[in-house]
Amino acid sequence: MKPSRLSVAAFFFGMLAMNPLQVDAADPSSVTYLPNNHGKSLTTPVAWGASNNVIFMGIGGNTPAPYSDDTDGAAVLGFGIGDPVKNIGLQVALISLDISEWEEYSMSVHLSKNLGNANAVGIGVENVMLTEGGDSDKNFYVVYSQGLQADPFVDEARGGSKLHFSIGAGTGRFGDKSPMDIADGKGEHGTYVFGNVAYEVADAFNVIADWNGLNLNAGISKTFWLGRTPVAATLGAADLTDNSGDGVRCIFAVGTAFKL
Repeated sequence: MKPSRLSVAAFFFGMLAMNPLQVDAADPSSVTYLPNNHGKSLTTPVAWGASNNVIFMGIGGNTPAPYSDDTDGAAVLGFGIGDPVKNIGLQVALISLDISEWEEYSMSVHLSKNLGNANAVGIGVENVMLTEGGDSDKNFYVVYSQGLQADPFVDEARGGSKLHFSIGAGTGRFGDKSPMDIADGKGEHGTYVFGNVAYEVADAFNVIADWNGLNLNAGISKTFWLGRTPVAATLGAADLTDNSGDGVRCIFAVGTAFKL
């Protein structure tokens, strides 16, 4: 398994967990303070997903890639249909695992259900290979997310929750270490339990920390608006402990979404 490609692909789904992809899934008559507009995670899933005829796309990478001096990049294009308030939302994403060659592609599928009161659950599968080759197996997961509703954590003027967290469990990348990690004496398995927390600072951007089952990551995310079009940018540092990888690396991505 090449961890650089896998982690870049996973990074997109944390970046794309921004409210512009969720807002159409929310009940407009609800007084619930929904999660804010900025990214909620770096390398781990959140329960919210694209829905209601939303198209999304993004590009990003990490440098250096684990156990390498190179920069690795990936791209994603996907859509969301269904209504997670009334029934179920379905998000499907196509990922190019290497934008230097554009030869390896995988797919991910995510089902989401809004439970009300800024709570949601999601289940999904990542890294379903669509082309020959590939460097890892499929990863399955289940995740619960919440935007806290307590007075200190809401912005009444803008109607959003400033503090958001997720907790979940999964297979594959959420606990299986790479052959390079094993050879480096870092063990074979992580926790298979993951989580993320995001908090809005100065009404401007989110600071984010996540544990992906193997390592700790931290960063920031901000959504800009170009007219009615959201553009989310995320920058972070991955592998902050020596549980996996060969040192701290930079991860980055930018993405957008629009409704048909």
